[in-house]
Amino acid sequence: MPQWKTDEELFALMRAEIATCPVSDVMEQLGFAFPMLPPEIRPLRPDMVMIGRAMPVQDEPPVPHGGLKRFDAKPFGLLFESIEALRPMEVYIASGGPTTAARIGDMLTLRARNLGAAGVVLNAHVRDANTIVGLNIPAFAHGTYAYGLQGRHNVVDYRCSITIGNVRIRPGDLVFGDGDGVCVIPREAEEEVVNRAIAKNRLERNVREGIAAGQSVVDAFNKYKVM
Repeated sequence: MPQWKTDEELFALMRAEIATCPVSDVMEQLGFAFPMLPPEIRPLRPDMVMIGRAMPVQDEPPVPHGGLKRFDAKPFGLLFESIEALRPMEVYIASGGPTTAARIGDMLTLRARNLGAAGVVLNAHVRDANTIVGLNIPAFAHGTYAYGLQGRHNVVDYRCSITIGNVRIRPGDLVFGDGDGVCVIPREAEEEVVNRAIAKNRLERNVREGIAAGQSVVDAFNKYKVM
């Protein structure tokens, strides 16, 4: 039986008990070869923690810097509509791609926060990073870059299945990010993953306490079988 009845209880438990490292380890043990999004996707501030339900957004590749602009869509495609589709406790997670143009800036991030979003994850860059950090909404991206995307990019769908790196993200999957990166936990596996990660993290606390008290890593591992 799960230790929670609602998403609010689940998210609070995760914040109190686990981080992405034990979650990633547990998912690999359960057969998920790629539990983490690519390592280039980092929080704008190292202490950011993000937990929410995925609201995936499908992007088409931008035109390269200095190339011709797009003429096959509105200036931003369905970008604005995808932001407005956000529901409370959802994570705006966009397929994007390593790009020399920023995917969103402070105004759209502000709107996401006001709609109750749990965070923003971009397989791309942001702009206005200092302002976004001040909005107190977790934001994960490749970094920050001022060059905009108008006419060079196209959002084609949202609340759909997407792929980032080797990870498939579906609407409602559990998205968990901290200073070590972003995990995506399939909804059907989240109870087992979270419960196992909590148990692993508690064992790891014992290992840390033993090492802090002078115990060798060999003895600590032999005792707790975790490292």
